[in-house]
Amino acid sequence: MSHPILSEFDIVFAGGGTTACVVAGRLAAHDPSLRILILEAGQHTLNKPIYVQPYQFPFNQAPTSTTVTFNIGNPSPRLNGRAPIVPCGRCVGGGSCVNFMVYTRAPASDYDDWGANGWESENLVPLMKKLETYEVQPDCPTHGYDGPIKVSSGGCKIGISNEFIQVGTTYHKRQYADDTDDLETCNTYSPWQKYIDGTTGRRSDAAHHYVYNQAHNQNLQVWDGKRVKRIIFEDKRAVGVEFTSNPVSFPDVDQSLSIVRASKLVVVSAGTFGSPIILERSGIGSKAVLKRSGIEQLVNLPGVGENYRDHDTVFVPYLAADEAVTMDALWRGEGILQGKQVLAMIPAIYNYPNVESLAQWNSSGKSLIAQNGLGSKIKWRPDDEELKAMDPAFQPRWKEFFKDRPDKAVAIFAVLAGYIPPLSDILPPRNYMTAGYYTLYPVSVGSVHINVTESGEEGMDFTTGFLDDPSDIIPLDFGYKRRVKSFDAWLPTEGSAAACREASGPVDLNAPDIVYTAEDDEAISQFHRDIVQTSWHSLGTCAMKPEADQGVVDARLNVYGVSNLKVADMSISPLNVGTNTYSTALLIGEQAAMIIAEDLGINFMDQV
Repeated sequence: MSHPILSEFDIVFAGGGTTACVVAGRLAAHDPSLRILILEAGQHTLNKPIYVQPYQFPFNQAPTSTTVTFNIGNPSPRLNGRAPIVPCGRCVGGGSCVNFMVYTRAPASDYDDWGANGWESENLVPLMKKLETYEVQPDCPTHGYDGPIKVSSGGCKIGISNEFIQVGTTYHKRQYADDTDDLETCNTYSPWQKYIDGTTGRRSDAAHHYVYNQAHNQNLQVWDGKRVKRIIFEDKRAVGVEFTSNPVSFPDVDQSLSIVRASKLVVVSAGTFGSPIILERSGIGSKAVLKRSGIEQLVNLPGVGENYRDHDTVFVPYLAADEAVTMDALWRGEGILQGKQVLAMIPAIYNYPNVESLAQWNSSGKSLIAQNGLGSKIKWRPDDEELKAMDPAFQPRWKEFFKDRPDKAVAIFAVLAGYIPPLSDILPPRNYMTAGYYTLYPVSVGSVHINVTESGEEGMDFTTGFLDDPSDIIPLDFGYKRRVKSFDAWLPTEGSAAACREASGPVDLNAPDIVYTAEDDEAISQFHRDIVQTSWHSLGTCAMKPEADQGVVDARLNVYGVSNLKVADMSISPLNVGTNTYSTALLIGEQAAMIIAEDLGINFMDQV
């Protein structure tokens, strides 16, 4: 059956997330004659408040949100039978427009560990600097100062973040540093910078800073609401893509199939969930998966959809003082106020003099509107005393992976000034703070595959792997006990000395440590199995590895077994990275732009 060929481009991107925007934007800027098309299943993000106002980031994960895709995993006994849900961005700019905006960079050695030619850290550090404008402090040798992505401390400081550092450095006995994102420093408390423009107070995302700023170039086009079904091949050469309108984003638009041709290259950039599914729909994958879904195999590539990885996250809410500055009022919709007469109507408990107006953000880029509530962190490694206190089952993992790699953190600990909606909807309206901790190199892996039922309905066979390896829960259990001295414990164990209670003020730093019984430890473990969740850091399903090692793409991002087809997004990451993955997605985009430019004979080298 033939479908209408709408037009022909030089390069077609199947997916318009972070990495696609970086690659397409760089290529278009260096060669405006290139005809480039981005097909994105979600909607445009240009200047829409939910994307550009930093405080609004949680609203993208409301149950009715159409700006993310809620990927439902298979139920897992390791999660006490839960079916975990892992959202991913579905909009122009992808995750860069809906994430928490926290600025974290992986240790440089993570990229060396990939073992991919040209992806060594010495080649990537110049690109890390090229992509950013680090507004926090001058003359840091590993940071950049004239790139498209702005990094700042946000629109205002939050006292809870400072208290976290004060307590951590005193009680937790760790050092302090202004910068722990220098690609090396670890196990040190520091401020947590943000992907927020320090002048405008706007989110610094890939869509606005790589694509929307080139609206004058008619050769760079973004078609939103377009769901790519499969790659079109001629003799195993990618020549175009077949797509339809996405009914989620545009339910009233014609759903018939169309084709666009690509004369030079097709780039699959639909993310860790979308990219392997597009390859499998196109006949690229394992024989068993394709046969089960009634798809004729074009290339036997059993690594497609395997190697799924994430970071394991836990958020634990605590009561905060009535006078504390938190994000809660804004997140409840009570802080976007325009006049003193409105402020006078609000109970004093919420401390509204600290919730500054939308008018101030519009005029100066300041106020809590330019905040995400996260202002400090530690990339934590256990010391000898802590290692002895941890479950011995973690020791082999420590010795094998962490012990001789002092730049690699086991987890990140932080405190959030507020409790994130929609989770907070079940709690009474008041001030909260949240202990957040997540592990950076869990052992467990999962998979993402297409699944077509007998009735022809297409779904996803998604296994997260969360906590499958017994060593993965141990740092979480210990992190619960080591959050912050000034937090009281949360425990349902009846009669436990570690049970939750409300205090009138912070715990004395010299107070005895909480004693946990074996029953408490079991309660903590079950608590984590009940609530552990994604960090929204999914990666690995089209891994850049040798084909014999379940690889999907080579070091030039070419899909094995075909030509004129690359993958460029977080799915190519062969191993986990010790970072919030936006920084790596940007980096993959910059490197992919360099690779494609070399393939096309465009000189990029003077730009690095």
